[in-house]
Amino acid sequence: MCLTFIAYNSPNLSMDFQGFVVSYLVFSCFAASCYGVTLSSLQKTLKVTVSSPIGHFLKAGEDGITIKWEYNQTFPAGTDTNYKTVKLKLCYGWPSQIDRPWRKTVDNLKKDKTCQHMIAARPYIPSNNSVVWTIEREVPSANFFVRAYVFDGQGVEVGYGQNTDASKHSDLFTIQAITGRHASIDAASVCFSVFSLFSLAVFFYIEKGKATPSQQR
Repeated sequence: MCLTFIAYNSPNLSMDFQGFVVSYLVFSCFAASCYGVTLSSLQKTLKVTVSSPIGHFLKAGEDGITIKWEYNQTFPAGTDTNYKTVKLKLCYGWPSQIDRPWRKTVDNLKKDKTCQHMIAARPYIPSNNSVVWTIEREVPSANFFVRAYVFDGQGVEVGYGQNTDASKHSDLFTIQAITGRHASIDAASVCFSVFSLFSLAVFFYIEKGKATPSQQR
């Protein structure tokens, strides 16, 4: 969303000049909405860390991670004046993006496919932020990192931070997806099979008992 501030009815501005300004601002807003925000245009104003009590090898649907983030104090005071919301996302590390165009990194955030899994959204606070997130069952097997995007009041990205380097190689953690089979399911299958065999044996025994008297007549 674009905000424009012009003195449209000011007697100091000619109608032609006012029309030019309006056209320019409308075009600028249209271009911005079409092209979107790029990651390279954002300042890395947040520090993000990720930890887990069991290390860097985690299971979807079972294990969790603790994410902490804060404003990077090396930036000038007031840089975060218009920060309103922080969104945490689970993102694919470079090793898990190779030969996978559906996870491709694109500088334009509207087209980027690096961060496809939402973790949490929180109001912006400069420090003492943390969240414990249990990995969702739908997360696939891959190498991941966490990126935090910060948004202004208009919902536009104005900064970010992540727990890895720019090449998305360092400090990654591995998630193992759910295979679809569980011990409880396997046990239930075995019990059902045994019950079926037992029922079949009882059925044949009963039928055999009915057939014996008729053969003796």
